[in-house]
Amino acid sequence: MTANLDVTGLEAMLTRLKLTAIRDQLDALLDEAARRDLNLREALTFLCEAEIARKDARRIRMGLSMAKFPAVRSLDGFDFEAQPSVDAKQVRELATSRWVANGDTVLLLGPPGVGKTHLAIALGREAIHRGHSVVFTHATHLVATLAKAHAAGVLEDKIRQLAKPRLLVVDELGYLPFEAEASHLFFQLVARRYERGAMLLTSNRSVGEWGHVFGDPVVATAILDRLLHHSHVLTIRGESYRLKAKRRSGLVETTRVLNATT
Repeated sequence: MTANLDVTGLEAMLTRLKLTAIRDQLDALLDEAARRDLNLREALTFLCEAEIARKDARRIRMGLSMAKFPAVRSLDGFDFEAQPSVDAKQVRELATSRWVANGDTVLLLGPPGVGKTHLAIALGREAIHRGHSVVFTHATHLVATLAKAHAAGVLEDKIRQLAKPRLLVVDELGYLPFEAEASHLFFQLVARRYERGAMLLTSNRSVGEWGHVFGDPVVATAILDRLLHHSHVLTIRGESYRLKAKRRSGLVETTRVLNATT
């Protein structure tokens, strides 16, 4: 009876201290500590490691859910040999997420299909694993959200919300040009995050073409002035993965033959 009371009291204390991983696995953890013949200090360390592992797993799971990545991509799954223009050493350095902690910008530039979004998601996931909050969005969706907030008179609230994540990933900037109002709204977001929160942007346009993207060279210059101040730029050259796959399967040649005969 006393043993049961002791266990009940211990579980209550673990609950109060929010050590729920130790509480939920108490018997198994103690049996494992005994099997390893751990001394008291080693056993305490072992129990703490189990608690931290559970909390880290929960934090990462929640962070990935909040980020809203469109797919699961990792750096291990990126084919560096297929894209020799990508500096693998630079990407591994970015994977440490020191640039996120510093509030820097990463620009991934290149034609469609070369792996920009893959790298953006992978680096975003790495940032979450290292304790940073991340939000992923497409450029068109972002400006539509800002325009809707502006029309509703709650733009400041929306910008404040988008300024909170430690890293904001904006995918596919430049595929569609911005209207003048959208460019000014995007500038306000960039200005708010400048030197406060990191940004990662992918674009099919070179930096020199961003005047056309934003429809206003003055606004484009103001945006680039802030993005490039503390930045890491990766320009990816090469053929689309999808076109390579179609060529290997013969679909590209088949399409050409069909076009030639019609």
